[in-house]
Amino acid sequence: QVQLVESGGGLAHSGGSLRLFCAASGLTFTSYALGWFRQTPGKEREFVAGINWSGTHTYYRDSVKGRFTISRDNAKNTVSLQMNSLKPEDTAVYYCAADLSYPFSMYQINIWGKGILVTVSS
Repeated sequence: QVQLVESGGGLAHSGGSLRLFCAASGLTFTSYALGWFRQTPGKEREFVAGINWSGTHTYYRDSVKGRFTISRDNAKNTVSLQMNSLKPEDTAVYYCAADLSYPFSMYQINIWGKGILVTVSS
C-alpha cells in the first residue's frame, strides 16, 4: 500500500521556522519526484516546492523562494521542507505528493499524503 505521511507541522510565529517531513512507503522511492503543496479553506490547492528523483533539481513557487528549501533522503525514503522567515500567509494545510513526472502537473498527481496544518501567527 502506497503511503505518504507528513509530520512536523504546528504553530510558529511570524519570522520563525518549521520543518515538515514526509515519510514514503510502498513505492520505489527513487522513481518518484516529490513535492509539497498547500491549501487554505475556500482556495485551490497550490504548488509550493518540488524536487526531482535524484535530488539534483528543485523548484519553488515565487512567494517562497529564498525562504523554503525542499530536500530528500533516498536512503530513508523521506522528503522534507524547511520553512524559514514564515509569514501569516504561509498558514495552510501542507500536503506531500509523489509523481513519476517532473515538473509536476498537479491535476495528474494521484499519490498524496493526508496533509498537516501549519499556522503562522502575526
